Amino acid sequence: MTAVYLDYNATAPVRPEAAAAVARALAEVGNPSSVHAAGRAARARVEQAREAVARLIAAPASTVVFTSGGTEANALAVESAVVAGSRRLIVSGIEHESVLEPARASGAAVELLPVTQDGLADLGWLRERLAGWNAADGRPFVALMLANNETGVIQPVAEAAGLVRAADGWLHVDAIQAAGKVPVDSRAIGADTLAVSAHKLGGPQGVGALTFGPRANLARRLHGGGQERGRRAGTENVPGISGFGAAAKAALEGLEASAAQAAWRDAAAAALKAAGAVVLGEAAPRLPNTLCVADPGAASELQVMTLDLAGVLVSAGSACSSGKVKASRVLAAMGLPELAESAIRVSGGWATTEEDWNRLAHAWLAAHERRSARRRAPAVAGV
Repeated sequence: MTAVYLDYNATAPVRPEAAAAVARALAEVGNPSSVHAAGRAARARVEQAREAVARLIAAPASTVVFTSGGTEANALAVESAVVAGSRRLIVSGIEHESVLEPARASGAAVELLPVTQDGLADLGWLRERLAGWNAADGRPFVALMLANNETGVIQPVAEAAGLVRAADGWLHVDAIQAAGKVPVDSRAIGADTLAVSAHKLGGPQGVGALTFGPRANLARRLHGGGQERGRRAGTENVPGISGFGAAAKAALEGLEASAAQAAWRDAAAAALKAAGAVVLGEAAPRLPNTLCVADPGAASELQVMTLDLAGVLVSAGSACSSGKVKASRVLAAMGLPELAESAIRVSGGWATTEEDWNRLAHAWLAAHERRSARRRAPAVAGV
């Protein structure tokens, strides 16, 4: 049987619309900074894509800066805040490494915003911390993702934004996992900067974007030409940006279909839970496509490999760049270290079907039963 791909939170298959847009851009010549006809045509493709990405996140197109991906977009926000004078950064304990590592490398002090066992940011802690802010630490900077990449838990970003604004702070929102799966309104949720990535929603890899509001001052980190209105030097990746725009348009049009996937996910989760699995973040609002589940006593890596052999492709709670599985830092932050080494993440997307989720449940249950049978088997004397 054809393998079932359920690792969209790592990267989504490229949508046909995006692949076609990339191919069209590759077939034509033109530097978008050139003033002749070919250059103007390339510029038109970039600006058309900018409009599509802006609509996806409900932002003015003039505030969308294209980057090499979500990692650069997050780093640009963090580094800009530090250049603007933030000397102490508050980063939620469940942020992606593309936020946490730039913060740690910035030279500013870093504090972790704790989360509850359901995976939600502790806004009581944030309120108290901002109330006692030391002016010597500069403008408060808070990074809180819109939805977690491992558990799918949707964060109370709008409420956090109210606290941050009351302290005249800067709120950065990593919306890379949320965009294209749930409605995202960057201005309504109060984000001062917000990052998105093409390949998480069916666009090509290697292209992302950062939008900024009137309270954020971006600092150019790549110097050279005046591209992206002087905010990021370097010739724009026209094919990648074109694909991003096409994927953003398709994702926005497909939000209703994305929401319907929650029922398939929940049916699979119920079957796994009945067999003894623990569903993480179950009591909190979650992305409709994401299921983080732990099988106590079964290593994450073993579960991933077993499902792979059964033709179902998922990932562990967290994986480093070398591909080796590590215990989930997110689950540890949620106060669940005992489950951090036994969790897997299942994530569907634009091409996922109900049958895909059913196959996941059947494969997981079969593997779980085999493991349970081995545990029940009596030990053989002398072996």
